[in-house]
Amino acid sequence: MSALHGGPHGALVVMMMSFVLSRTFCQAIAEVNRKACPTFGSYFRTFTSSGPKCGEASDNDPRYVVTYTQLKTMLANHNIQLFDVRNPDEYQAGRIADAVNIPLDTLEESLKLGPKHFQKKFKVEAPGKNDDNIVFHCRTGKRSLNALEIAHQLGFSRARHYKGGYSEWEEKEGKK
Repeated sequence: MSALHGGPHGALVVMMMSFVLSRTFCQAIAEVNRKACPTFGSYFRTFTSSGPKCGEASDNDPRYVVTYTQLKTMLANHNIQLFDVRNPDEYQAGRIADAVNIPLDTLEESLKLGPKHFQKKFKVEAPGKNDDNIVFHCRTGKRSLNALEIAHQLGFSRARHYKGGYSEWEEKEGKK
């Protein structure tokens, strides 16, 4: 108890405890909102998970990031399950060939679909939890990082995201 009553170590302990408790609180609220009101829950999840947390995917971790060159290779080899998590209007305005549009606010429920329902809805085979060729992308990499976190929470531990997003793709490929 004396550590909480002063000194530089006491302040550090209090700061660390408040951070842990606030993250736990936010995660609990996000889970309640996700179940009670899926639309609001997805917006709240985006707000509460905007930055990487300890042990989760990060833009600085090459295990979870696909570069432009890697994406081109995967597409050329037809060894990719590419999911565009932008809104349908963004997807219609321009897209990477073979990308399947699953907007971020419907991603969690979509990844929970059974294989037959997934294939019927999206016209592609459902991704498997052990697949290492699942790649998410959006416009600039922020939503795809959120998509990656959702996928990892659901057990798709080998999924990655294209950090450069459609903006980088369009710049390097030229709009077609």
